Amino acid sequence: MGRRTVGIIGNRLDAGPGAPGQRVSDRYICAVARIADAVPLLIPAIPQTQDIGHLIDILDGIVLTGGRPNVHPSLYGAAPTPAYEPYDENRDAVAIPLVRAAVEAGVALLGICRGLQEMNVAFGGTLHPEIRDLPGRMNHRMPKGETDPEVIYRPRHMVRLTPGGQFARLFKAEEVLVNSLHGQGVLLEGARIVVEGRTEDGTAEALVVADAPGFALGVQWHAEHGALTDPVNRSLFAAFGAALR
Repeated sequence: MGRRTVGIIGNRLDAGPGAPGQRVSDRYICAVARIADAVPLLIPAIPQTQDIGHLIDILDGIVLTGGRPNVHPSLYGAAPTPAYEPYDENRDAVAIPLVRAAVEAGVALLGICRGLQEMNVAFGGTLHPEIRDLPGRMNHRMPKGETDPEVIYRPRHMVRLTPGGQFARLFKAEEVLVNSLHGQGVLLEGARIVVEGRTEDGTAEALVVADAPGFALGVQWHAEHGALTDPVNRSLFAAFGAALR
């Protein structure tokens, strides 16, 4: 059998007045193509154009990318507020049902940053729109005003993994060093969500979907960055690729 096919969900891109579009970073595309050894395809986050059942039929795997907009609070029982905008309800409308369908069908699923949050919400979990506002939590956002990608994406904190869990086995370690670029984070885990990695302040950084028939893992850090060279991120995409096959 030939190479597998992986759908990578897009994010809204305002390319100019009257020119809305969809965007996927080259980093996700290259990680899927070069490490997972799969053919990457963009999944537009436009619900009117999508057929979830068809996507599940034709895709071997799905990557839920990071994105600037937060998951809309109405999806986990909270009130929206302008302080935590922007939102992208079109992406929510594609991603949330796609998570559930992929897990049910055993289609390999990898969530990154916002993608991890979508996985949690899809199974009834909740989010906090600004995790640094919780008592005892650190600032998980990128350095304010920084423009150098090497500084923005540099490893910033450790993640402690559950001994014997899927992530510990995957990384052959019980602690990994990762980057950090998020404001929103997991507050309460969903019914089938098992957190297998946390930072020293308790923030959820790695999760699995319990009893999923296929690969169903999410990470809060941006694993697409440096995936070709960083041993942690490379291992994650390599495991995703192995699951596809």
